[in-house]
Amino acid sequence: MQLRVSAVQYYLHTIHSFEEFSNQVEHYIKTAEEFGSDFIVFPEFFTTQLMSIGNANGEALTIQELPDFTEQYRFLFTNLAQAYRMHIVGGTHVIRKGDRLYNVAHLFYPDGRVAEQAKLHITPTEVNEWNMSAGDALEVFETEKGKIAMLTCYDIEFPEIVRMAKAKGADVIFCPSCTDDRHGFHRVRYTSHARAIENQVYVVTTGTVGSLPTVDFMRANFGQAAVITPNDIPFPPQGIMVEGEINQDMIVTADLNLELLYQVREKGSVTTWRDRRTDLYPNWETDRLVLS
Repeated sequence: MQLRVSAVQYYLHTIHSFEEFSNQVEHYIKTAEEFGSDFIVFPEFFTTQLMSIGNANGEALTIQELPDFTEQYRFLFTNLAQAYRMHIVGGTHVIRKGDRLYNVAHLFYPDGRVAEQAKLHITPTEVNEWNMSAGDALEVFETEKGKIAMLTCYDIEFPEIVRMAKAKGADVIFCPSCTDDRHGFHRVRYTSHARAIENQVYVVTTGTVGSLPTVDFMRANFGQAAVITPNDIPFPPQGIMVEGEINQDMIVTADLNLELLYQVREKGSVTTWRDRRTDLYPNWETDRLVLS
């Protein structure tokens, strides 16, 4: 089984209408279609660009107002996934359930279905400044190209949750992220490599670039897309299949061969998934007492 993935280094800049947002999104999707991609992934918090549209007084919208765009966001991406016959990981969008805000990754299927995965680990800024709530369930999603999981930014820094995703059958982890400096970027990047090695999976990650001068906590972005592999003979020595130019508006594309994962799990130079010491620590294949 092989799938082609594209990851968008989404360029954040001030806009004045939802139509501008829609046109920018479709530009990237058209590019991925020209490359023949099966999946395209956008970054975390890229819809905060909609906050820069502002209100009647010329002030940026607040995070509490961002969920007001949810219906338009879902309509746009559902239609684009169907029109371009592509699986779209629509980055994350902030939604409201009751009186709570959640940072939610969305998977838009080519047949019109929509799946959600709320971010499970919330950063101090998300809690203290935006009053976000953490999701309480991990899902693995069946697609015609295999099983995937969507773990957002900070999530990838926790090895247990990726163990659980792999135990549930995920071969590809999509990791939309948003980091404002080199420190945050490298935390996500280095742990993405660790998770790929530990679980012998692919990790597809990307981040926001550019800036939103009027939107608090989105004034600085440091991002780079990458397709990360296990470190073994069938893969590139550094575990990087492709990566973008840091902080540039661009898209990267690569082919993922799932059969290579199965081969290295069975008879690779190291077999990290098979060699787990489940006599010493939890076996996530059988012990799913949390987030299942």
